[in-house]
Parts: sequence; C-alpha cells; structure tokens
Amino acid sequence: MNIHLDWAGVLTGQPAQWILSGFLTTIWVTVVGIVLATVLTVLLLALRLAGGTLGRGAVAVWVSLFRNTPLLVQLLFWYFAAWNLLPLGFRQYVNDDHAFSILPGDVWWFTPEFLSSAWALGLFTAAFLVEEIQAGLHAVAKGQIEAAKSQGFSELALFRWVLLPQGLRNAWQPVVGQYLNLMKLSSLATGIGFAELTYQTRQIESYNAHALEAFAIGSVLYLLLGLVMSLLFNAPMWWRAARQERALARREMQDDR
Repeated sequence: MNIHLDWAGVLTGQPAQWILSGFLTTIWVTVVGIVLATVLTVLLLALRLAGGTLGRGAVAVWVSLFRNTPLLVQLLFWYFAAWNLLPLGFRQYVNDDHAFSILPGDVWWFTPEFLSSAWALGLFTAAFLVEEIQAGLHAVAKGQIEAAKSQGFSELALFRWVLLPQGLRNAWQPVVGQYLNLMKLSSLATGIGFAELTYQTRQIESYNAHALEAFAIGSVLYLLLGLVMSLLFNAPMWWRAARQERALARREMQDDR
C-alpha cells in the first residue's frame, strides 16, 4: 500500500494557522499551570511542616484525592460542574470579550476553557510535586536542621532558608519531570473543548482528512517543546555543576603549585 503524504495540506493555509494557535495555547496553559502548581506546592509543604496534625491530615487528603483520580475526570468536573456553581455575574463577565485577556500569540486566557484547564493541571501536578519535594526534604542532612534550630530558627524560617532550597536541589530532576508531564497532560484538555495543540490537530483531520500529517506535526511540536523545557529547567543545574568543577580544578592546580 502506497502512502502519499501531503504536507502542504497541513503546513499552509487554515490548518497551519490552527497548528500555530494550538501550539501557542499549549505553551501558555503550560506556563500558567506550572506557576500555579509551584505556588500550591510551596503552600502545601508549609502546611504539612508547620500545620501540626490537622495540617498534615489536610495535605494527605489533598494528595490522595488528586493523585488517585484521573485528570480527565477532574477537568470535566471543574469545567462542567464546579464552573456552574460560580456566581452567574462572574461567569457572564468571563464570557465577555476583554482586551486584557489576549496573550502574545493571540491566545485568550480569560475564558472558561483556559481557566479550568490551567486550574486542573495546577492542582493535579501540585499533588505529585508535594511528594517529590518531600522526598528531597527528607534527604537534607539532619545536622543542617539541628544547626538551624540551635540558632533559633522558627519552623517557617527553617523551611524557607534551609529545607526548601536543599530539598529542591535534591528533588530537582523529578520536579522537572512533573513539569514536563504537565505539558503533555495538557492534551487531555481537548476533552472540554480547549483549543490546544491536540484539539487543533484533530480539527485538521476533520477539515481535510490529513490525519497522519497533522498528528505527525503535533507530535514533533510536543517533542520540541519538551526538549526546550528540559534545557531551560536544567540549565541552572548544569551551570552550577560546571562552575563547581572549574573551582575544583583551580583548587587542585593551586595545591599542585
């Protein structure tokens, strides 16, 4: 069977505009989801460490709820159920056109689809980040904690200045993995009609039946975005490691002299 690939049917005209729009939308919802997930993770860790038994119990319930339910179900819940519980005036305001809602690339963020997608991705990812960073916190040397307490550090100060920086360093690779996973899971938002990259590639399939070409381009764009994100997140760690190696080499040269 001969397969004829018509790339022009995907990379020109309306299909090309859809792919570009979906790609930019995926980037923006990933950025917002990562920021939200990071903020929630810090708050949850602080609650777990300084909130006593009640705080630890609340975080445990949070983690169990969001880790053990499918993300698609959560997306459907936030968009079709929770959204309708909000005040009618607010929902009408969101559905109106607002100039401030337009992000670079003509991506509209102040919409029910974007807000529900970013919110669901942030909550879901935070539940995993909490456990990843908690493992990193457990790897912090006990001597560091005891030294901070002997200096009169409060629980919050201990978390802010000692535990969190070192715990993040210990857990950085798993954290980056969760950020990349958030980007890939954004494709599930097509289930609520969110016009991200997967939604737009499916739209091309319906438009001109170039399914193979459309999904091939979509896969390549997801791969490129993942590689760029990995480079950006890991660059500080690589730079620090290179700086430490250079410092060690200079020290060895001085010792030889």
